[in-house]
Amino acid sequence: MNISKLGRTIATAAAFALVGLSAHADDLADIKAAGQISVGIFSDFPPFSSASADMSLKGYDVDVAQNIADSLGVKLNLVSVTGQNRIAYLNDKRVDILMSVGYSKERAEVLDFAAAYAPYYIAVIGPAAVAISGKDDLADKTIAVNRGTLEDTSLTAAAPASATIQRFENYNSVIQAFISGQTQLMVVGNDVGAQVLARQDALKPEQKFQLLTSPSHIALRKSEDGLKNAVNDVVAKMIAEGKLDASSKAWLKTPLNPENLKD
Repeated sequence: MNISKLGRTIATAAAFALVGLSAHADDLADIKAAGQISVGIFSDFPPFSSASADMSLKGYDVDVAQNIADSLGVKLNLVSVTGQNRIAYLNDKRVDILMSVGYSKERAEVLDFAAAYAPYYIAVIGPAAVAISGKDDLADKTIAVNRGTLEDTSLTAAAPASATIQRFENYNSVIQAFISGQTQLMVVGNDVGAQVLARQDALKPEQKFQLLTSPSHIALRKSEDGLKNAVNDVVAKMIAEGKLDASSKAWLKTPLNPENLKD
């Protein structure tokens, strides 16, 4: 091969390399250039997100999403997603990030995870007057739970043989059984529990102890380290400044326990 032909070959290879590099856009740069970040969020998932009186979405997840947008200096665009379509929305670039995603090895193969930002756990809830501090105290107690759920399997594994587990077909029935006194305790996720803690002043329900914890993460596309670092910085700052604690008290009706942000 002569020198001129070799030069053309090298130049062509370099050009293709540059095209390959430019084909992978930097999501953080794109978000700032567009002036907005599109955030995939469940629109009916209280207290993490749900429609308020003016039909705008409010909740714990919305607080965090707004802080991310504010930190990046862009507008927040909330996009309603479902459990079935949200990963496709992320991979198709219909959203930039997803809220409320639990970590799993299987999911980690197709998307990336920023730091945990929201507690999700299964808790035993009972009246303040009933002393419960651990699973042994469930002996001889009646406990409501949603049949066939993770709450059900967690409670079944933990409860002593003398506990009476009453299984119901939905969360409304679980809550009603507990509020009416049909059962002494109930086992639910902290999302469901927060609604009961907020509304039952006479009963004075409280979280007794946790059976399982699996915090929520913010998910993003693979190899977007710039955006991931930016999101992690926002979460760390919200923890340091007490903003996540304030959102937890406002929406989850309990102070934020940093231990609940550990996988």
